[in-house]
Amino acid sequence: MAGSRERERRRARERFERQRQEQLVRRRKIRQRFVVGLIVFCVLALAGGLTAAFVGKSTPAAAKKPAATASPSASASASASATTSAAAAAEPATHCTYTTSGVAAAAKKVSVPPATPNDKATYTAVINTNLGPIDMSLLNSKATCTVNSFVHLASAGYFNGSQCHRVVNSDGLYLLQCGDPTATASTKLTCSTASGAPGTGGPGYEFASENLPTAASSSAAVTYQGGTVAMANTGAADSNGSQFFLVFKNSTLGPDYTPFATITSGLDILQKVANAGTSCSYSAGGGAPKEKIVINSVTIKQT
Repeated sequence: MAGSRERERRRARERFERQRQEQLVRRRKIRQRFVVGLIVFCVLALAGGLTAAFVGKSTPAAAKKPAATASPSASASASASATTSAAAAAEPATHCTYTTSGVAAAAKKVSVPPATPNDKATYTAVINTNLGPIDMSLLNSKATCTVNSFVHLASAGYFNGSQCHRVVNSDGLYLLQCGDPTATASTKLTCSTASGAPGTGGPGYEFASENLPTAASSSAAVTYQGGTVAMANTGAADSNGSQFFLVFKNSTLGPDYTPFATITSGLDILQKVANAGTSCSYSAGGGAPKEKIVINSVTIKQT
C-alpha cells in the first residue's frame, strides 16, 4: 500500500511538473513577442526622428498607448522567484510590488492593487457560487500581498460570473481551480491549454510568493491540508496572478504555492463537484467539472 501511494504521488507531481513546463514555454513566447515589439517600436521611432531632422518637416507626435495597468495578464497558475520569495519572508508585509511589464493582457479589465496593503486588517471572504457559499478566513498576517491582491480583485468584481475551470480528484491531488474570468458562466470548457483558453488568463500583473510551506529538500513534496486555499502558478518565478485553488482533501504538491486562506465552511460543495467527475481531461491531470460551478460574486468583510 505504501509503495502504491508513493507511485501515485510521484505521478501527480510529474503531471503538475509537465503542466508548469508547458505554461512556462507559453509565457516565454509572450515575453519574446513583447521584446520584439518593443525593439520594432524603438527602431521606427528613431527612423521617424531622423526623417524629421533631415527633411525638416514637422510631423505629429505618435499617439501613446494606454498604460498597461488595466490590461496586462498573468497565467492560470502562479509562482514566485527565489529572490523575491526570500525578500517577502517578513510578514505582515508593509509594501507590495505588482509587476505589469512583459505580462500579457488581462482576461478582464482591472487595475493594479495598491502598493500599500492594510497589513493590520483581519479579512474574511465568502465565495458566492451557484451551488452555495464557500466561507474563508484570509491569512493577511502571513500572506499580506496575496490577500491584498485577492481583496482588490474581489472588490472590483473581477471574479464575478466566472467558472471554476478545473477539478482534480485522484492520485493524491484533491482540488478545485478557479479565478480566470476567461471561463465565463456560459463558456463550454474543453480542457484546451492554448493561449486564451480558460485556465490561461490573469489580471495583467504578477507578484511574489509568500508563506510557502517548508519542504525537507528542494525536490521534496509537502502536504497541503484539506481546507487550504492557495495561489496557482505557471511554474515561472513570481508569476502569481488571479487564479487559485481550493483543497478539499489533503494533497501532495511541491512547496511552490502560496497558501493565503482557510476554508471555514463549504467543503461539501467542493466534494460534490469532484464526485460528479469531469467532462474532459487536462494533460496535467484533472479536467473540467461536469457539475458547473460559477462564482457569482466574492464578498469581503474586514474587521
